[in-house]
Amino acid sequence: MNIRESGRKVAEAALQQTASHRIGLSLSLALLFVAPMGYAQSSARKQVSKESDLPRFTYPISGSASDLLQADPATFDKFAVRVRADVESTLRDYDIQDKATLRKLLKAKLDLEQLAGQNQAALQTLDLLRAAEEKPDARLITGLLTKAILQATIATGATNGPAFEQAFRKNYGDAIRPLPWGVVQSAVKQELGAAQILNKALLIATAKTKFDPGIEKTSYITAEHGWGLIGLRAIAQFQIPVEKARSEILESYIAENRTTKPDIWQAREVTFTGKEKLTPVLVGIWGEGVDVSVYPNQVFDDPQRTASGTHGLAFDDQGNPSRSWLYPLTPELQSRYAATLKRLAGGQDLQTGVDSPEARALKQMMASSSPEQLNAELSDSDVIGNFVHGTHVAGIAVRGNPASRIVVFRFNLPTHAFPPSIDRAKRLAADYQQISEYCRTRNVRVVNMSWSSTVAGFEDWLWSTKPHLDPEKRKSEAQAIYQIRRKAIEDAIRNAPGTLFVASAGNSNSNASFDQSFPAALHLPNLITVGAVDQAGDETTWTSYGDTVVVDADGYRVESFVPGGSRLRMWGTSMAAPQVANLAAKLFALDPSLTPEQAIKLIRDGATTSADGRRHLIDPKRTVELLQEKR
Repeated sequence: MNIRESGRKVAEAALQQTASHRIGLSLSLALLFVAPMGYAQSSARKQVSKESDLPRFTYPISGSASDLLQADPATFDKFAVRVRADVESTLRDYDIQDKATLRKLLKAKLDLEQLAGQNQAALQTLDLLRAAEEKPDARLITGLLTKAILQATIATGATNGPAFEQAFRKNYGDAIRPLPWGVVQSAVKQELGAAQILNKALLIATAKTKFDPGIEKTSYITAEHGWGLIGLRAIAQFQIPVEKARSEILESYIAENRTTKPDIWQAREVTFTGKEKLTPVLVGIWGEGVDVSVYPNQVFDDPQRTASGTHGLAFDDQGNPSRSWLYPLTPELQSRYAATLKRLAGGQDLQTGVDSPEARALKQMMASSSPEQLNAELSDSDVIGNFVHGTHVAGIAVRGNPASRIVVFRFNLPTHAFPPSIDRAKRLAADYQQISEYCRTRNVRVVNMSWSSTVAGFEDWLWSTKPHLDPEKRKSEAQAIYQIRRKAIEDAIRNAPGTLFVASAGNSNSNASFDQSFPAALHLPNLITVGAVDQAGDETTWTSYGDTVVVDADGYRVESFVPGGSRLRMWGTSMAAPQVANLAAKLFALDPSLTPEQAIKLIRDGATTSADGRRHLIDPKRTVELLQEKR
């Protein structure tokens, strides 16, 4: 349910097709086809205004998804046919206008057309996919890999062999070389990073990690996961055979154009030395917990002790009070923690084109490991990625501000070891109100929320834990749990009017409002939602957006502390949101009389808008100047 990228980002980046850049295989793959032209004029089609308006389907699976991924064509095609029938009925009856959803549908449609050998139809789908892109780099790079494969297949009548590879190299090279480096360089580096670790073992491991545990409990797969499995099959059949050639072409393009993007953020940074007249500011970190020992001089010691202790509030899996500020790792995971951190660092470097020892070690490990070994690595990276997240976010939020004091609001991420329920949702809702009351009574001025929940996320949790639910019952129960949790979050924010809450937009390249993501999609006067840009202020390929995403901040290779005190670079809107929380805390330290609404206005007024109007880049220095001009 948590939309933040962590250790799995490395694997999911490897699994994405260029045809739908940065979509990956997340639950937000939604539906499979866009409507044929004959559907477009039907006035009877139901309007889809939010993700939960779409129908749900499930398919019985005998065995595992990882086995089905490797099955013979006849066996796999039986599964694909069942999926296709339901998708076509959906397209006949539903009108989907959201562009992000259309991109996901077209990507899945493309996968099935390739698998069915419908190459000319797939080329037409690519044209539609490119037309649905909204970000500048995606408009240029989307579909280039798949188009080169399709064209080579049509020209040679083959999907491998010397003639096919020669045709592919020419087609792909001709498409890549003219691209404007200044626009596509980040996307191209991500493409290369994915190509360098992609292999069959990783595809099988991903099916084992993402799909097999749920199927083992339920004996069926949801449509969302089914479309992901179809995507894996297409990658295995068409993309892996050209990965060596693809990597060589991308490496050549990067070498010919290699320049470093300027870093705009250092010039905009505001750092307090302690000589300023500052008022202490409490900054809440609402997430997976914080290793408070890493910040000995910046942790709040509450004279009014809670059931958790003196640093805030912490809750266990069931929403009961916990006395640990950080989710404890098992002894086995603790023994592998240092090695997994190096893998996470290597993945970050691969995705950003940094040739580091960690990146080289990760490539070697990916190339030499079995599916079972990679499955274990992905599982470790998932857990440890979540484990380090809150501590990393906290460091960003209090950086350069000696007046900041960290308040911990810890909740555990769903482990899928137990099913969600109405009763648990109500307990958590009561916990959220405790946080709201804590913010009011302790005068917590800023709370960072680098996480998000959706209806689809709750449905996935139910799928993996409640095998008896049919699709509509699962959807209904997920909606009920979602509504309780969303209302509780909304009430908690509204009932702490003196606190500014900062939310991350999400990393699914989608509309947070359409996805019904909370807190990102909420409209409240003391809430601000943040998208992510890179070091030059260019929109990242993965940041989500929407009408509530009003400012953007650096979410690209942001360095901060992790549990134990070492430092790690991470990327995501999770890293962008605390940049805004940091700025807000500095404003309150300078002028404690500011209201959250006034702070938001200063942040927005100080931001610079991009030429295309899509980005509103925070400028801490200018925002502080605006405050000082008003004083």
